[in-house]
Amino acid sequence: MYSVILCGGSGTRLWPLSRKNYPKQFLKLVGEHSLLQETYVRMRAFLPSGQILFVTNQDNYFNVLNQIRDIEPDFDQSQVIQEPKSLNTAPAMAYAIKYLLTQKHAAPDEKILFLPADHYIKDIDAYAALLRTAFDSVGEHIGTIGIRPTRPETGYGYIRKGEKQGAYFQVAEFCEKPDRAAAERYVDSGEYVWNAGMYLFSIAAFAREAAVHAPEIAALMQEEWEAFSEKFPALSAVSFDYAVSEKSDRMVVFEGDFGWNDIGSFDSLADAFGSDPAARQIGIDSKNVFVYGGGERLIATIGMEDIVVVDGGDSLLIHKRGRAEEVKQVVEILKEQQAKEIEYNLVGYRPWGKYEVLMDRPGYKVKRIKVYPGAKLSLQAHNKRSEHWVVVSGMARIVNGDKDNPVFLKENESTFVPANTVHRIENPGKINLEIIEVQTGSYLGEDDIIRYDDEYKRA
Repeated sequence: MYSVILCGGSGTRLWPLSRKNYPKQFLKLVGEHSLLQETYVRMRAFLPSGQILFVTNQDNYFNVLNQIRDIEPDFDQSQVIQEPKSLNTAPAMAYAIKYLLTQKHAAPDEKILFLPADHYIKDIDAYAALLRTAFDSVGEHIGTIGIRPTRPETGYGYIRKGEKQGAYFQVAEFCEKPDRAAAERYVDSGEYVWNAGMYLFSIAAFAREAAVHAPEIAALMQEEWEAFSEKFPALSAVSFDYAVSEKSDRMVVFEGDFGWNDIGSFDSLADAFGSDPAARQIGIDSKNVFVYGGGERLIATIGMEDIVVVDGGDSLLIHKRGRAEEVKQVVEILKEQQAKEIEYNLVGYRPWGKYEVLMDRPGYKVKRIKVYPGAKLSLQAHNKRSEHWVVVSGMARIVNGDKDNPVFLKENESTFVPANTVHRIENPGKINLEIIEVQTGSYLGEDDIIRYDDEYKRA
């Protein structure tokens, strides 16, 4: 048995917290772990660590690896599979299966559970019990997990249950996100479950259904691993629902009730958990107000009712409760404007550590940089900007122009790096290195970088 966690999504409905460089699955929305980490911890209680894999893209590879190593330091990086190109769930599943066959030598009758990385589950025991039943019962069907609905939700797809056969129902129909009236009919009938996007099947069953319903994918999977990887980006981007499950007559659904929430919007986050306890808020004559913040900015409301307030650091979102789906329209406008707020969060995570933007103004930017013990940034240069570094804590090994003669800076010491100068920061110590960086120049974008050498193969 294997579990493959799909974690290449963008999560734009949770803007301004979820961004291109740090999407929804990496956020700590509930509790001490991120949604990705919670998904791994649930599966770790069900399967050995070596049988849990991740599929992600180049942008998020180190986000995934670093977050999992935060809770399991010896996690094997070969279990984080990097797609050559993000092409939705059907190609992602095919890539993971081909990887298991060729790199892990999995057998055709091996069963795989594919999971989204960004869901919340309250009753872990009930969830694990359903998974055990599903693994034992799915046979050569394509199995999916359906959630018993608790309300007429218009933000989820639905599955209409057919004939019950032992532990599962035949799938009668997949239904797109309904309007309110249809959702109420679905819930009242008792014949429908929410489509949670979880799939379970054997490798042989996937090959059989792909041959019938997704021949482009099936044909490519006949290639050797190197050719398969090289030609993979030419595949059509398509979801597994559309490619296979909505067309197959071998679909079955296991109905579950374990406190599932896909946290697809701030409305659903508010409904499930109430206001963020870390947010600093004052409410006067206000009710049904959901406030989510980073814990630093004070948010006060007066005479407000039925609203959501989300502090994203550089952006503030306020919307009427029940209109969370329209956040996607804001995201589309930001894309059209090529606004930086759609791409980057104030906190950026890198394989060597992280940085936080403290101030960003025309001509200058201030960052707090944290470098993990033993880690180093790439050997690099910038065309448009100069940098001033001040060590706040720890010890830094610095290359500044002369890579053969590095210097060491300790707390309260500093250096200046002119534009077009080769430089590098390294942490040779045993505690985190923290540096305040002040950038100045005509362009301060993250893409103004020339890498000459890099531990993480980004050069």
